[in-house]
Amino acid sequence: MLDISTLVQQYGYIGIFLLLILGIVGLPIPDEVLLTYVGYNVYLGRLSLVTSIIVAICGTCIGITVSYQLGKMLGLPFLERFGPKVKIGKKKLDATGNLFSKYGGILLFIGYFIPGIRHITAYIAGIASYRKTYFSLFAYSGAIVWVSVFIGLGNLLGGNWMMVEQFLLQFSKALWFILLLIVLTFIYKWLSHKQSSK
Repeated sequence: MLDISTLVQQYGYIGIFLLLILGIVGLPIPDEVLLTYVGYNVYLGRLSLVTSIIVAICGTCIGITVSYQLGKMLGLPFLERFGPKVKIGKKKLDATGNLFSKYGGILLFIGYFIPGIRHITAYIAGIASYRKTYFSLFAYSGAIVWVSVFIGLGNLLGGNWMMVEQFLLQFSKALWFILLLIVLTFIYKWLSHKQSSK
């Protein structure tokens, strides 16, 4: 894992900008910890609150747009070519597209707050050919809220900014457990429906 504190102290706003682009695209960078640390530096007077938020929003928006374009350019052709080999046919791809067209905005907006999810929502949006206007609306507004919340928390907590990392660790464990239960429930209902329709 990258030494966030060193990079932020040495490269300042440029470091924040580049780290967020790379983190959103998928590199193993703890984005919330980075943003909270930026907020801590605002608290210490090393960085400007407004400039930090603007730079972080720009980095996040560019990162998620790159992910969206990668999904659009590489995702679908790749799945169409290799998908049938792992039983992902056209019907499943169409179903995924329909699901994202119904709930894509919510997934894009709240996905930032779910570790591991924000890295794939834009990619899925690209694969599903989610309309660019809606993508921009939900993904960019989510970025504004997400960045502001975590930089604000770092600024508010000051010397206790690392509490956020501990909270996120526990939160992500609980969240993944809840998501697992939802997926298992969905699979159970789907199998029950399939059996009853025979």
